Amino acid sequence: MATKHEWRKHEKTVYLPKSKPELIDVPAFKFIVIKGQGNPNHSDFSKRVEALYSLAYGIKMNLKKLDCPPQNYVDFTIYPLEGEWDITDEAKAIFDGELKKDDLVYELMIRQPDYVDEAFFNQIKELVKAKKPNVLLDSVEFVVAEEGMCVQMLHLGPYDDEPASFAQMESFAKEQGLTRLTKLHREIYLSDPRRVTPDKYKTVLRFKARPAS
Repeated sequence: MATKHEWRKHEKTVYLPKSKPELIDVPAFKFIVIKGQGNPNHSDFSKRVEALYSLAYGIKMNLKKLDCPPQNYVDFTIYPLEGEWDITDEAKAIFDGELKKDDLVYELMIRQPDYVDEAFFNQIKELVKAKKPNVLLDSVEFVVAEEGMCVQMLHLGPYDDEPASFAQMESFAKEQGLTRLTKLHREIYLSDPRRVTPDKYKTVLRFKARPAS
């Protein structure tokens, strides 16, 4: 019988980069996703995270109970929370270099194994809604996303210090003859902020890049 799939052991290239910029080609993965807007320090953000995790655990636990699980099924560790971050179009029009957190727009997501499909996701969503009603569950979607060529690195420390890491990444991209496509970027949260202090946060930072014209 296949052993449990643990992303920290089997997918280090995608989830455990070094604390210096590097290139990576990210293939298509399946995700459950919820969108939001505003300051991530507000309760609206944490409620979206809660809804997302309730579905992620619902999928994992119900797969284990199936008499006939999907082909290639193997138990797995829940993937880390990820977020794609941008700012509103209105904020972009008047952006003066100072980020205002209330202007943020985001998509929070948790990756799913390849054998999970949208039909099974919808089935589990109805089960979770019946057991633990949450109005935000209807906002969670099943998507397939491919990032392609990216620059990434591991950021160590508070989220507010991320601009320094992004500056390193943009310099690296330029050295490689690449250009950053957009200010939209992805963050993968390897630390639980409830258990460690901000100086010990570990966050994968990633943005899409293409050859400079």
